Amino acid sequence: MRLFFTIVVPLLLPTTVYLLWLRFAGAGGEQRDVPWLWLAAGGVALAAIVVGTLTLSGGAKDGTYVPPHLENGRVVPGRMAPGNPR
Repeated sequence: MRLFFTIVVPLLLPTTVYLLWLRFAGAGGEQRDVPWLWLAAGGVALAAIVVGTLTLSGGAKDGTYVPPHLENGRVVPGRMAPGNPR
């Protein structure tokens, strides 16, 4: 679900808003060329801003990543362990 809201929604949002605007702004039945390149570029830019913002503002501040490993024959998932490796 997180992937949907951080990548898919920002990618589709400019196109969705534009198409809704065309529908309700009274296009008058005339055929318009949809600027697909600009809408795609806007979606990619918006997705990059969302992912960049989440990367810079979220995540573990301190800690060491412990990768998945075997312990007593069972796989222990990766996690962030407290502590600062520096």
